[in-house]
Amino acid sequence: MTSEWSLAALFADFHEKIQSELATARKLGHPTDKGDASEQVWIDVLTHYLPRRYEARKGFVVDSRGVFSQQIDVIIHDRQYSPFVFTFKGTDVVPAESVYAVFEAKQELTADYIRYAGEKAASVRRLHRTSLSAETIDGPSRAKPLHHILAGILTLSAGWKPPLGDTLAGHLRRDLDEESLDIGCIADAGWFTKCADSFELNTVDKAATRFLFELIAQLQAIGTAPMLDIRAYASMI
Repeated sequence: MTSEWSLAALFADFHEKIQSELATARKLGHPTDKGDASEQVWIDVLTHYLPRRYEARKGFVVDSRGVFSQQIDVIIHDRQYSPFVFTFKGTDVVPAESVYAVFEAKQELTADYIRYAGEKAASVRRLHRTSLSAETIDGPSRAKPLHHILAGILTLSAGWKPPLGDTLAGHLRRDLDEESLDIGCIADAGWFTKCADSFELNTVDKAATRFLFELIAQLQAIGTAPMLDIRAYASMI
C-alpha cells in the first residue's frame, strides 16, 4: 500500500504554524505584548523542535566573575551539562559556558534592530568562560576550546523591499567582530547565514523550516559545551 504521508507537507505545516503565530502576535495592541508574544513563539518552536540536548529560554547570561549580559530574547544553551540555571521572579540566568546561541526576536527587521541584536550578542561573547578537562577511562581529556557563540535575529517581516537584498547585506556586513550576526530568519521571506566574510541571503518559501535546519547544522558543528569550573562560580558566594 502506498503511504499517504508527505515530508514536504509536514515541512509546510511547520512553517505555516510559525508564520501564523507570529502574525497573530502582531495583532496585539501593546508593543510590549507584541514583543513578548513574538519571543515566546520562537522559544516554543526551538524548545519543541531542537534536539533534547538544547534548551531555549529568555533571560540573562552570567559568568563566574559575576558579570551579566544584557537581557537576551532567546538563549539556546546546553541542557545536559549545565549544572544550574537560576530563576528569580520569573527571569532566568544561564551560565556563560553553556550558551550556544543568542537571538533577538522582533516583529519587523530594521537597521536599528540588527545593531541592537549585535550589541546584545557582544554582551554575551565578552563574558569570561571557563573550560576544564574531564576524567575519562584513558585519563584526563584536554579541556575543550571555547566555541564561537552564534548570534542572530528572528522576525516575521522586514522593513524594506526586497527583504533579503543589498539593504540587508549592507547592514549585516559591518565589521564589528563581537557584534557580528551569524544567522537569522525573516519568516515571510527567507533566511540568511554568514559565510566567511560575506553573507548568504536566501529568499525562499517555508523560510522558518529551512532556517531551523540550518541552525541545527550549525549547532551540531559546535559540538558539546565545555565543562565549566563550578568552583569558580562558588567563589562568588
